[in-house]
Amino acid sequence: MLRGFGVLLHISSLPGGCLAGDLGPSAYKFAEFLSKAEATYWQILPLSHTLPEYDDSPYSAVSLLAGNPALISLEKMAQDGLLVRSPPKCPSVERTSFAESWELKRRYVEEAFETKLGWRDYEEFIAENSWWLESYGRYMALRETFRVPWIQWPEWARRLNTPLPPKLAKLAEFYKYVQYVFWRQWDDLKRYVNSLGIFIIGDLPIYPALDSADVWEGRRYFKLAPDGTPLYVSGVPPDYYSPTGQLWGTPVYNWEELRRDRYVWWTRRLTRMLSLFDYLRLDHFRGYVSYWEVPYGEPTAVRGRWAPGPGEELFKAVEETLPRLIAEDLGFITPDVVELRRRLGIPGMRVLQFAWDGNPANEHKPHNYERNLVAYTGTHDNNTIVGWWREETTPRSRREALAYIGGCGREINWCFIRLLFSTVADVAVVPIQDVLGLGSEARINKPGTLRGNWKWKLAKDPPINFAVRLRRLAKLYGR
Repeated sequence: MLRGFGVLLHISSLPGGCLAGDLGPSAYKFAEFLSKAEATYWQILPLSHTLPEYDDSPYSAVSLLAGNPALISLEKMAQDGLLVRSPPKCPSVERTSFAESWELKRRYVEEAFETKLGWRDYEEFIAENSWWLESYGRYMALRETFRVPWIQWPEWARRLNTPLPPKLAKLAEFYKYVQYVFWRQWDDLKRYVNSLGIFIIGDLPIYPALDSADVWEGRRYFKLAPDGTPLYVSGVPPDYYSPTGQLWGTPVYNWEELRRDRYVWWTRRLTRMLSLFDYLRLDHFRGYVSYWEVPYGEPTAVRGRWAPGPGEELFKAVEETLPRLIAEDLGFITPDVVELRRRLGIPGMRVLQFAWDGNPANEHKPHNYERNLVAYTGTHDNNTIVGWWREETTPRSRREALAYIGGCGREINWCFIRLLFSTVADVAVVPIQDVLGLGSEARINKPGTLRGNWKWKLAKDPPINFAVRLRRLAKLYGR
């Protein structure tokens, strides 16, 4: 990756939009903010179709490949000639509401669908993406009908190829049209961002949710009982974030079955994602070497076990994609994980918030960085720098950090940004919350908690003076 810097801001956290940040004007304005800062990268979270039942987590989505309908912009639909009537005036909100956003927008998308607006382009989209769209559309139609995950559907509905009644077939077609609208808007935004000299870093969760088209369609590739109930679910053992570990609850892969099919199911998804983003962060990279599986029904992740992953064999199947991948190698990392990442040439991640434990050999301390890294002040799973400094650090860790930095004035966030930019890591990424100096009220996710995450939203576009400050630091440190 080119030496440079980026800002982490998810689409749903953009200001404006209808009850959620979306792919409309605010996204383009933020791209212009990045351009004024002379940033190289814009990092986002997964764009996946989320569900309110799972707190709208983009890491527990109904499809790894489907975009979130709540992020569709009605203003952009109007610009593209896909609205039958003028879009409404949307109320300003302090927190993203995915369900209400989609409820409002759905009526307008349904009208475009019924009128067959953009139909020729839609049919081309279907032809190129039918390998995942057919099962996704079918899944959404059935799920909307039964309102429960697929393992609770009637037997006829659980079968993949049973013809749908006409009403359900039309609903499945509608959901495919929704995806056409979403990815058309995304393609336009990406082209604009790239025209400004900025690359987009996307994010691929390692596991799909049990309640997803991915698992329903590819169930033999997961460790499931005959009735679809998981035998094991995913998570991580106790770590920095949680003394009882993290119980993600998604089914884990049956890597032997994937290997028999030469990993085609998995590599098609990776290849599709890399057609949408310039670079792709692989969530939980260590899970490709070995992963923590917890017997289904356990209340926490403590009583799990390590099981072997596919390792290098999987990545040899997609060798041409390696220069565009980033490994999220945080948490409990063993030497075999480090060795695989380095053999593949994939950059890893470092986080300044993890550096202050009194250990000079801590890999998160800047003097231990290498060039092939993406370094952060904090990730989407961390508190903001200001919130962390005020609420989570100890007096000892604060003294160590200040001694390392050489002192700091009032803006602790900018002291950490300066330190990050000064490192040898090829890429430095700063969450927009740290650029703006926001506190813990702006935290977007708290691992180990099940409610209230993913809702944070900017109230207004970031002021231009922050772009100027970023640009000055970038020039000073060759970014």
